[in-house]
Amino acid sequence: QVQLVESGGGLVQVGGSLRLSCAASGRTFSSYGLGWFRQAPGKEREFVAAISWSGNPYYRDSVKGRFTIARDNAKNTVYLQMDSLKPEDTAVYYCASSGSQNLATMKALNEYQLWGQGTQVTVSS
Repeated sequence: QVQLVESGGGLVQVGGSLRLSCAASGRTFSSYGLGWFRQAPGKEREFVAAISWSGNPYYRDSVKGRFTIARDNAKNTVYLQMDSLKPEDTAVYYCASSGSQNLATMKALNEYQLWGQGTQVTVSS
């Protein structure tokens, strides 16, 4: 069974840090783009960050300089290091895989074919 499983979410205070992990299983994802999205209550799911198969990152403007996406192909895992967290970062975070080779298009939900179940991140003030 091909699947993505997120972990690492939790409750953190403003200014704190969390590292999310997304472990892929069932196939090798080294040639796939991988992305992180989030969805806050009552809002649409939005793009956070993506990383191409070759390791090039891409971020939404509001997380640039605070979040870092990285991948370890040997472990079939993608990470999202989140620093200087703000209350507006509170959401369920999802990882997803994409067959796209075009990093510029990877902020679109419909570029992704496989999704994880999500992990809750809550930033308290």
